[in-house]
Amino acid sequence: MSLPPYVPRPPVAPPAPHIHMSPVPVLYVIVVYAVVIFAFWNIPGARVVINPLKLFTIGWHELCHIIMAVLTGGTVMKVSIDPDMGGATIVSGGHPPTILAAGYVGSTIFGGLFIMAGFDTLVSKIMSFVIGVGIAAPLALVRNKLTILFAIVYEALLIGFWFIDHAQALRWYCLFIGVMNALYVVWDIADDKYFRKANDSDATQWSIMYPRVAAHLWATLWIIFEVAVITGFVLVGIVAFKRTPDEMYAEAAQFSPHNKTKLTNPQAVSSIEIAVSIRLYRMYRCIHPAVSYSCSLF
Repeated sequence: MSLPPYVPRPPVAPPAPHIHMSPVPVLYVIVVYAVVIFAFWNIPGARVVINPLKLFTIGWHELCHIIMAVLTGGTVMKVSIDPDMGGATIVSGGHPPTILAAGYVGSTIFGGLFIMAGFDTLVSKIMSFVIGVGIAAPLALVRNKLTILFAIVYEALLIGFWFIDHAQALRWYCLFIGVMNALYVVWDIADDKYFRKANDSDATQWSIMYPRVAAHLWATLWIIFEVAVITGFVLVGIVAFKRTPDEMYAEAAQFSPHNKTKLTNPQAVSSIEIAVSIRLYRMYRCIHPAVSYSCSLF
């Protein structure tokens, strides 16, 4: 009995490579956003286009002053928030250096969180609720019809981006908000220098409090601080959110208001909670000094 001829087995295909989303486009977009925001913030006529976002940014900055004033025992006498004149918080008592520093520190960290959200679709969806409230809240005090119209447009874009390509566009929306807040020192100084706004920048206030250091030196120190913090958040975003496009699509699709079947499915809800928990834990491992030796996702 003769054996059948030997037929060699075809080679086994290697496993598909685990390709992560490249962070390079995000870094380029951050630079482009900084240039675009600087132009729109300072060009007369064009400034009105971003007025709702400016109110959000300035409002958060002043809120940081207010919170620190209350925490240090001060009394808030007056608060002014204006897209053209800037913001101002007049405080009686408290600890002036801490209150003054809270504005730039709070804006930078707040913006850094949004920049970090720009690296992941699911986190961008969560942060989009903050943007929605932040744009809508100042409308209670706004009487300018054009500003109200643009605020409605920005809210409509925010909602629309939820339903486009599993909300990938929300990443770039969050990134824009992040850059605007994180680089608030630059816009604040530009308003002070080029438009002589009624309310002084915080850098000018620092030079009044400590006259031996000129305002431009204070501005330089705060810009260095901002760049350092932004760099830190970018690095955490790159390390903590190494996701393939398919993984981001799958997780973002589960966290969707128009997908009721998935939201009501306990397994889907559980997977969302696990995904968010994993992200928070990875961020914690990257920034906590005791465990900073292990920031890998694997």
